Amino acid sequence: QVQLVESGGGLVQAGGSLRLSCAASERTFSVAAMGWFRQAPGKEREFVAAIDRSGDTTNYVDSVKGRFTISRDYAKNTVSLQMNSLKPEDTDVYYCAAAFFGTLQTMTIIGNVQYWGQGTQVTVSS
Repeated sequence: QVQLVESGGGLVQAGGSLRLSCAASERTFSVAAMGWFRQAPGKEREFVAAIDRSGDTTNYVDSVKGRFTISRDYAKNTVSLQMNSLKPEDTDVYYCAAAFFGTLQTMTIIGNVQYWGQGTQVTVSS
C-alpha cells in the first residue's frame, strides 16, 4: 500500500514562507512523479507543482511560479514544497500526490494521480 505523509502546514502572515514535506516509501519515491495539489472548500482540487522521478524537470501552475519551489530529497525519500511570498489566496488544504504513469503535464489532471496524502492546511493571513 502506498502511503504519503505530509507535514509542515500552518498559519503565516502574507509575505511569509512555509515549507511542506511529503514522505513516501523508497519504492514509491523512486518510480513515481511527485507533486502537490491544493483545494479550497467547495472548489475543485487544483494542480500546484510536480517533479519527475529524476528530479531534473519541474512543472508549476502560473500563479505560483517564482514563489514556490518543489524538490526531492533522495536520502529521506521526501518531496518538499518551499512556499515564499505567500498570499492570502494561497490559503488551501495542500495534498501530496504520486503518479506512476504519464508525464509532468498529464499529472496536472487529477484523474492521472494514483495516490494522495491526507492533506495539510495552509492559512495565509492578510
